[in-house]
Amino acid sequence: MKVPKLATLACAAALSVGVSVTALAETATVAVSQIVEHPALDAARNGLLDGLKAKGYTPGENLDFKYQTAQGNPAIAVQIARQYVGEQPDVLVGIATPSAQALAAATKDIPIIFTAVTDPVGAKLVKNMDAPSGNVTGLSDLSPVAQHVALAKELLPELTTIGVVYNPGEANAVTLVELLREAANAQGIKVVEGTALKSADVQSAAQVVATQADVIYAPTDNTVASAIDGLIAAANSADTPVIGGSTSYIPNGAVVALGFDYYSVGVQTSDYVAAVLEGKPVSSLPAKVALGSDLAVNRAAANRLGITVPDTILDRAARIQD
Repeated sequence: MKVPKLATLACAAALSVGVSVTALAETATVAVSQIVEHPALDAARNGLLDGLKAKGYTPGENLDFKYQTAQGNPAIAVQIARQYVGEQPDVLVGIATPSAQALAAATKDIPIIFTAVTDPVGAKLVKNMDAPSGNVTGLSDLSPVAQHVALAKELLPELTTIGVVYNPGEANAVTLVELLREAANAQGIKVVEGTALKSADVQSAAQVVATQADVIYAPTDNTVASAIDGLIAAANSADTPVIGGSTSYIPNGAVVALGFDYYSVGVQTSDYVAAVLEGKPVSSLPAKVALGSDLAVNRAAANRLGITVPDTILDRAARIQD
């Protein structure tokens, strides 16, 4: 492992106070900023930490793992980014688009690894996925939106409308809704849209959309994810099923979902962080779309809505919740 720059600078001070230089010299500092706490992003963070442990980085021994959440507020994400930059960690990690953007705006020098970012190019984190030219690279969780629309059609062959609630202030959400419009149009399906600038707005927006759509698509929008219970409650009150862009929505009552295992996404992110800690330049680490996705079914939720999930879906499901 390379000697992190902070540890090198601290050695002289350590000598004067009798602190072990060896301990300091072998400690890497990784500072994580997460836009909001919800199951998918929390799983990504846990996967990151476990992935680093598996590579020999142990908190309290040779790893200082810092973590803060912006509680869904981009302005707080900016404050966290400025604080972290002042502390000069070895690697900054941004979980979700707004946090990654805040970190990228705060420094051009400290390596930044993003994860769970839908569209890194559209979010202006990298200009080229294959050849990052600055201090930023990482993993995208771009949802297979066309597959989500096909899944909705497979579940409800007669559907003509698909609803969606999203935060137009999130670049990732805007990208997903654009992809949804394209995929739905190709299937001759109308999209009914509702907007929510904060989590408190999600349920009321969903109440309106649920009365106008055959199904609601819940994207990997951080505002929606943080209020997924409200969205699903609104959909249930209108007997409208929810299709999830993340399998983390299944326990909350989504009928079917296709998405990443975010714990695995976090483990994959640890590969980037470890590579930087071991001395590889960010420019040598292409940004990629994370690997692996699962289909999950909540048969109990389907039964409550009087929906029979086709065997073609059940046979492909990696997880079925009864």
